Amino acid sequence: MGKLLSVCLNNVIAQTGKNGQLKYMDIISYQGHEIRRWDVGPSTFLASPETGALLLNWHLNMSDGSVRDVIHWPESLDENGLRGVHGGIPILFPFAGKCFQNGESDKWNPSAESSVKMPMHGFAKDADFAVRSIDHAGFEAELIQTEQEKESYPFDYTFIVIFHFLELSLQISLILENEGRTPIPWSAGLHPYFQIPWRKDLSLSDHSLLIPAKNAYQYQNNGNLLKKAPAKEFSYRLDAPDLINSIFNQVTEPSTEISLMNGEERIRISEVGGASSGSRLSFVTWTKPDAPYYCVEPWMSPPNSPGNKTVRMVAPAARDEFTIEIELT
Repeated sequence: MGKLLSVCLNNVIAQTGKNGQLKYMDIISYQGHEIRRWDVGPSTFLASPETGALLLNWHLNMSDGSVRDVIHWPESLDENGLRGVHGGIPILFPFAGKCFQNGESDKWNPSAESSVKMPMHGFAKDADFAVRSIDHAGFEAELIQTEQEKESYPFDYTFIVIFHFLELSLQISLILENEGRTPIPWSAGLHPYFQIPWRKDLSLSDHSLLIPAKNAYQYQNNGNLLKKAPAKEFSYRLDAPDLINSIFNQVTEPSTEISLMNGEERIRISEVGGASSGSRLSFVTWTKPDAPYYCVEPWMSPPNSPGNKTVRMVAPAARDEFTIEIELT
């Protein structure tokens, strides 16, 4: 993102934090869209709660007046606006990965008698949300279900996304509430686009990834997973070509870290809260050649979760939660 464009201040909510630093939330005009901006200590967060519950950008305001992006967002948009952008943190629901049924992609069977379409990464990232609450610390938004989405996911439910912004971290909670009489399968996730390299004097080879996972796979275009040996001490260089489209599961710790090779700076991605925290957590790694970002994606389970029977089931009148924390350490 580099630098903020000119903004138009419409409304401000402010509160003093524990350390005396002010927390601000305001409404701004950015790239032709009305979005929200939060300032929490040195961090600035830009989000559009109504558009896919999307966090666009997280950047740090450095002491020398410069800006350092943590979450990448492009300088300009195409005709699709905020949707379909390679940037931000898209919400992946109800299934994080691509679904296959009998070798046919983008299909799944919610029952033995039915076969329906399911877009790659689900439909939440392209959906509209209704804001349930919003303040200086973040927001809570609920998915607005359309007839098309009900055909793809024919259940009675409420899906909620909660963002909580802190000075050097953020928490994202995905919550599924079953309001029907039958169990509901889901396997959601997040698709964060981390700004890599972190600085202009660095390259991709200066960054490493620590994923403490027993299993590592290479994702194939037909949906198959080709098993490969995990790296020594679970450490991977981001410039390794075979790291792209890799899947890691059976983690021994519910977190992973992106860091500089010299260990000076780290970004930690962790699953927090809940009785099953980390027990089925998967990480997916992806980027494009010469892209200014690298995606390290926390998912509830590997791709094609309905076909692989790795979904989590939510019983009638119950709720399930998947909460991820991203922090600078």
